[in-house]
Amino acid sequence: QVQLVESGGGLVQPGGTLRLSCVASRGIVSIYDMGWYRQAPGKQREFVASITTGGSTNYADAVKGRFTISRDNPKNTVTLQMNSLKPEDTAAYYCTNLFDSWGQGTQVTVSS
Repeated sequence: QVQLVESGGGLVQPGGTLRLSCVASRGIVSIYDMGWYRQAPGKQREFVASITTGGSTNYADAVKGRFTISRDNPKNTVTLQMNSLKPEDTAAYYCTNLFDSWGQGTQVTVSS
């Protein structure tokens, strides 16, 4: 397993933006497909977005058109750009290598 550390969460008003970052402890970003999941209170963890080693992306229907996942292999970082945020996007967001490692999560709260 490797360490994944998320950052960038916070409190934002509806319609606002946030940029989440995930930094890996080793150079795994370039060799694994990477993804973001989220978990709201009382709900199961759900898929948000993923990006393959080749750069292909996939998104949950709920975030399609609003969120963008990207990777920077030299910086060993995966980023989730979140625009037009809605209250229902409120959750803890987790980075994963889609294999055996998860970060501890970063909280996103969308509220006026």
